Amino acid sequence: MRIIVFGATGMVGQGVLEACLRDAAVAEVLVIGRSPTGRTHPKLREVLHDDFTDFSPIQDQLAGYDACFFCLGVSALGMSEQAYRAITVDFTMAAARAVLAANPDLAFCYVSGAGTDGTGKTRMMWARVKGEVENALLALSPRAFMFRPAFILPLPGGKAKTTSYVLLYRVVTPLYPALRRLAPRYVTTSLLLGQAMIQSARGGGPRRVLETADINDLAEAGHAL
Repeated sequence: MRIIVFGATGMVGQGVLEACLRDAAVAEVLVIGRSPTGRTHPKLREVLHDDFTDFSPIQDQLAGYDACFFCLGVSALGMSEQAYRAITVDFTMAAARAVLAANPDLAFCYVSGAGTDGTGKTRMMWARVKGEVENALLALSPRAFMFRPAFILPLPGGKAKTTSYVLLYRVVTPLYPALRRLAPRYVTTSLLLGQAMIQSARGGGPRRVLETADINDLAEAGHAL
């Protein structure tokens, strides 16, 4: 399996990339980003690209892949809807259209979030915008999968880019074992998320919109293979 990863330098993407590099079924990982990951691995190839609304300059490098794991995203905290939409909607859809144009049967796995609302009725701006993206992706490809994790524990040494998240994870990370026991349906790890994405790309997903419990179950199913 050959996989494209967007957002590999972020907290979520770091774990997803690690899951890909560890999996024997994954032969190659192409990371597309604005900055290098700092990783070296025989499977890993990186393409630096600045304009996430236009992938035509690297379109010829996108062919021949089986899946795309889109982990790029920002917190809506303190952002206007216009600015949040520019990243959440415009970047995601431009990437999806580019990789699907090169690979029509590709599995596109998108990291959304718990509480995303595709009805357009919610007052929460981020949930409404994420819902719009989900609906567009599901309509764009029959092999699009939405992942809605709640709390995600990053890889050891992984860092969030948002200050508020850095503080949150500093407090909550030591509590993860207890949280996993008390609320297993609401907590996961970035590594498990990546493993679940790989399983969806293989055709093992139970549905096209997956909540935290589905993510954990799918990752564990992959371990059993």
